[in-house]
Amino acid sequence: MEIDRATKAFVATGPELETHRTNRMHTYIAFLRGINVGGNKLIKMQELVRIFSAAGCRNVRTYQQAGNVIFESRSSGRKRLTKKIEAALEAELGYGVPIVVRSLLELQQTIERSPFKKLEKSKNVMLLVVFLAEDPIPKPVLPFVSTTENVEIFEVADGVAFCVARRKKNGWFGFPNGVVEKAFNVVATTRQWSTVQNVIKAAEG
Repeated sequence: MEIDRATKAFVATGPELETHRTNRMHTYIAFLRGINVGGNKLIKMQELVRIFSAAGCRNVRTYQQAGNVIFESRSSGRKRLTKKIEAALEAELGYGVPIVVRSLLELQQTIERSPFKKLEKSKNVMLLVVFLAEDPIPKPVLPFVSTTENVEIFEVADGVAFCVARRKKNGWFGFPNGVVEKAFNVVATTRQWSTVQNVIKAAEG
């Protein structure tokens, strides 16, 4: 896959430094936190498409019903883009919806890391990715284990925490999002590793 110069500049300088608009479109994926859970009103995916489009995003589409939004923008400033979309969501919905935005290139690089390659597949293990809205300060000591949720966070890299959840005594898998937010003091949103892989394929297509 050929990477354009503007995208290279975005990766090299980081989202906070590279804030100008370019003539080329960048593909992004927004992961919404807590969508359609926690007592908030149900949001249809076509409504998200409308809100993102009104905020200036192009070629907007969703993946599944859990708040994964693929879109394009000429903006290479991820932080500014995130704030703009969050403001649009709050204005339309009446409450705040935190989002974590990643470029397609960043997610492709995450996939290439193959962080779970040493783990054996098992029906009693769930592989999870927690996207962090910002880098945790101070950096957490790893591995970080939650005995309550039966979750292990074994790596944090490029704004992503890689986790393994094992079945609890009640048969349910532990969920790392609350664990990560409390331990790392950051806003985060969690997806299964397989979901991340599939949403990347959808964005590439």
